[in-house]
Amino acid sequence: MKIALGPRPVRLIENVWIPLSDGTRLAAKIWLPENAASSPVPAIVDYIPYRKRDGTVLRDEPMYRYFASHGYASIRIDIRGTGDSEGLFEDEYVKREQDDAVEAIAWITLQSWCGGSVGMIGKSWGGFSALQVAARRPKGLKAIITNCSTDDRYGDDVHYMGGCLLNETVFWGASIIAQMAQSPDPEIVGKDRWRAMWMERLENARPTSTDWITHQRRDSFWEHGSVCEDYGAIDCGVYAVGGWGDGYSNAVFRLLSNLKAPRKGLIGPWGHTYPHEGVPGPAIGFLQECLRWWDYWLKDKDTGIMQEPMLRSWMMDWAEPAAHYDERPGHWVADPSWPSPHVTSRVFHLGTGRLSEQALPEATLEISSLETVGIAGGEWCAYGAGGLGPEMPLDQRWDDGGSLIFDSERLMEATPILGAPVLELEITCDKPTAILAARLSDVSPSSGEVTRVTYGLLNLSHRDNHENLQPMEAGKPYRIRLAMNEVGYTFPPGHRIRLSVSTAYWPIAFPAPEHATLTIKAEASDLHLPIRMPLPSDDELPVFDAPETSPPIAITVLKPGNVERFLRMDAFPTRVTVTVRRDDGSMRLDPIGTVVSLKEHKIYSVAENDPTTARTEVYCRYGLGRGAWQTAVEGRTIMTATKSVFHMQIAFDAFENGECIFSNSWAKTIPRDLV
Repeated sequence: MKIALGPRPVRLIENVWIPLSDGTRLAAKIWLPENAASSPVPAIVDYIPYRKRDGTVLRDEPMYRYFASHGYASIRIDIRGTGDSEGLFEDEYVKREQDDAVEAIAWITLQSWCGGSVGMIGKSWGGFSALQVAARRPKGLKAIITNCSTDDRYGDDVHYMGGCLLNETVFWGASIIAQMAQSPDPEIVGKDRWRAMWMERLENARPTSTDWITHQRRDSFWEHGSVCEDYGAIDCGVYAVGGWGDGYSNAVFRLLSNLKAPRKGLIGPWGHTYPHEGVPGPAIGFLQECLRWWDYWLKDKDTGIMQEPMLRSWMMDWAEPAAHYDERPGHWVADPSWPSPHVTSRVFHLGTGRLSEQALPEATLEISSLETVGIAGGEWCAYGAGGLGPEMPLDQRWDDGGSLIFDSERLMEATPILGAPVLELEITCDKPTAILAARLSDVSPSSGEVTRVTYGLLNLSHRDNHENLQPMEAGKPYRIRLAMNEVGYTFPPGHRIRLSVSTAYWPIAFPAPEHATLTIKAEASDLHLPIRMPLPSDDELPVFDAPETSPPIAITVLKPGNVERFLRMDAFPTRVTVTVRRDDGSMRLDPIGTVVSLKEHKIYSVAENDPTTARTEVYCRYGLGRGAWQTAVEGRTIMTATKSVFHMQIAFDAFENGECIFSNSWAKTIPRDLV
């Protein structure tokens, strides 16, 4: 990556206190053009809970010094009760968090160095924040860049997918309780008060994951913070960015389809990261793209960015299935709007083992998958794709053995798709609910290897909506529609398109309460593919600049990290366990001398024919230290279930100088609501 800076010298303000109306102060770090006091500049805000001084500093410093050197005040704020900010953390995306952001923006616009125009940028939580705050329309907020985020906290977040409970919500619950309860930095909050603040955080910590799992339907709990409830509330410019390897790529398409405000979309092959660091590659000059956006909206410069096509997408080419890719081959395309006038639907009919554009003989097919189907699915979201994480799906033949499969004939020509493949089935189900999992894959003619292209999940009791659930009646036929995740992909000539259908997708989704059998009437079922043929204009698209940033901060690696993912199969009784272990080792942030460390593990196990044997065990440990200040916080959760309830055991511990100084634990039983 090229190291580059703009023309303006930058001054770093390590901490500034932003006062709120209730007396609480938020901690902010500011990169400021040196002459901003005499020549005010627009401000760019990143508002998240992940510790500005020692949590996100490795990505913040290269980005925000870069923006500041090009004439922007870059402001990284810790939300209430996290990092060095005062107050207490409540839960993700609560109203108070948004209220605080509105106040903080008002404060920023009044500073002598700010010209009054503000933008927000963020990845993941920060992308959520940008959307949610934009919907509040604070004075001065002119535009946002939202990366790897969602507009729908129930339908398309870490918690549920198609009404199916994601195992990732169990891990995120253990992680959030530990992350948010970490100690503030004594050098920022004061050596005489840091420990009292920390103890107050520890006493306040609670397992918010029990709330997420209690709310199994889309209710007011999830409607709050979901900007899809009122897209019209957002009136500033929105740049929605995502990656095919990320868990949040669908939101880019919904935002472009539903927002009325000026908007653009960008989606590449990347995981849960910014595009200038994008893995799988190719990474792009995203910070330069951001400057074009900010210059247009915050400095009133005609950079031409709003005259360009609304959506730019990376069309992935075939690659052998692998747990990690440094790069995904492909090419960029651009569409003037979304839905695109250049995308048409092609219908494939289902038959016994076949997928065809021609009518096929009648067939009645049954599927009752082993609960272990899904073990080749990789992670729900490629969080660490920029490192060593083995997160991508493997050869799908592992899972196809427990699925109904439908193969096309060998393709006579390249078949590019862009959008959401849609599966329409006529089915019956012998249980009140079941998981319907559908995968679209590419079958190689030479090796027979099967590369997953996209997938989708549906809890069948959620077939009409996520609010008013309807159990399936045994023997009654239903028309089911399942939209898979959006994707851009080109099936090569000579390859086959494969549709795979199963009743399990472990460990991405927690199993349904009972082992179900689905009966599919094939002749009444179809697969709809969004075909996006190449256009001459695709070859004329301007090339993105190479990635560049400002210099990173100096670090010293004290202990290298490692990530591993492995599978254990017990022959008797038959049980499969998937284990993911991540150890980031430890590193010293040289400018401040703080040593940071992180360990995580996830263990998922289930017996082949009994969904009530499913067990999810997760653990995380965050360490911080410098001199006499040595702290660590751990969170762990075990979740099991019967047909009628979830059982959660949650533990939480804090350590000072290696000694446990605080512990708490909870045991929760949560009724299952057709999940």
